[in-house]
Order: sequence, then structure tokens, then C-alpha cells
Amino acid sequence: MTRGWGAPAPDGIRHLVRAAQHPARAVPCPHCGAHEHQPCTTPSKRHRLPDPPHPSRITAWVTTTAVCPTCQVGPGVACHLDGWPLPGGQVHPARQQEAEETA
Repeated sequence: MTRGWGAPAPDGIRHLVRAAQHPARAVPCPHCGAHEHQPCTTPSKRHRLPDPPHPSRITAWVTTTAVCPTCQVGPGVACHLDGWPLPGGQVHPARQQEAEETA
């Protein structure tokens, strides 16, 4: 019998275990620096926060996964309004809804 973590889990099992987590955990948090698939933390990194993740992490996830129907930009490109990026790196509500529907 092995002790510790043993062999890594297959992707199918790993996906089922993470299904209860918010999909924004798939990207690192730009606010607190939490790694992928880890919960957000307090600024001191001593306490893990329950879901939902920080709003900036949700915005980063939406930007990397969804196409914006409002400004017609693809995944990985920030939303804009008349050629100017939205303030604070925000995304259009339609893009966030698109990401939540596909998750």
C-alpha cells in the first residue's frame, strides 16, 4: 500500500472532482495570486476564502474563455468601447453571460 498522494488522477476523474468549484478557478487570481484550481486567499495568504472567487479572477476567466458578442473580440482579448479598453479591465455583461452559459 502506498502512502501519500500516490499516482496522479486521470483527467476524467479530476474534472468530476472539480465540478463543484467555480469555473473561474481554472485561471490564476490576479488579485491575491492564488494558483490555478486553488481558492482565493486573504492578502496575508493565511486564510482561504470560500466561493465565489475575487471579481478580478472572474473577469480574467471570462476574458480567456469567451467571445464578446458586444464588441466582437475573441478569447484572450480585452473588451473595448469604440476602440478604447473598458476601465479597470472590465468585460461586457453579455460576455460574462456567454462564459457562464458555456461553463
